Amino acid sequence: MQFDWSTFALQIVNFAILVWLLHRYLYRPVLTLVDARRAEVDAQYAAAQAAEAEAKRHLAIIQSEQAGIAAERSAMQLQAAAEADAAAAARRAQSERDATALLDGARKTLAAERDQAVAETRRDGLDLGAEIAGRLLAELPMRLRAEAWLARIEESLAALPDAEREALTRQLADGSRLSVVTASDLPPEAVSAWRSALERVLGEHVSIDFSVDPGLVAGTDLHFPTAILRFSWQSILSKMRAEIETDGHAC
Repeated sequence: MQFDWSTFALQIVNFAILVWLLHRYLYRPVLTLVDARRAEVDAQYAAAQAAEAEAKRHLAIIQSEQAGIAAERSAMQLQAAAEADAAAAARRAQSERDATALLDGARKTLAAERDQAVAETRRDGLDLGAEIAGRLLAELPMRLRAEAWLARIEESLAALPDAEREALTRQLADGSRLSVVTASDLPPEAVSAWRSALERVLGEHVSIDFSVDPGLVAGTDLHFPTAILRFSWQSILSKMRAEIETDGHAC
């Protein structure tokens, strides 16, 4: 078998032409297509990464918003709980103040009623005592009662400072009259005794009138032109009633 160089050369030429044709019309378009496909795949991949990154960013925003909403809800719940506790505490404090005020009012009312009852009892006791004393006094002869009151008047006038006694005497120096008011009529002999005793103390020139006022209960009052000396039970009872009223208001 002989080797044909011309046939070999022709085959080499045909192979080269085939390679050139394949490279030009097949390989290069395939490479171009592959590159385009790769570029498209890379673009899609990049887009997918960008979309993923955007999705992650949105997810982070949503999660942040959710965390903010949860924190805000928690803060609102805490605030609502605090406000509820404050309102409950305020209501409790107000209830306690109302209860305290009610108790204080009740105590004051009870104390006022008690003080009023005590004052009324003391007034009733005073009136009863005065009535009993008046009845007992009425059992004594008028002469003895008149002597007792006259002795008291003489002692009181004698015990006055000289300046005060002289001032009373001067009120009667111009003819003004001394009015002796008794709770009941004095017997004639008692009138004479009283007139003599008062003239000894106040001067013989004194003009004296005698009158009766049952409201005095017992005793007598001496009415000077500008002054009154009270020796009656009425004045004593009035002072005692005033003390009872003062004690009642003070309580």
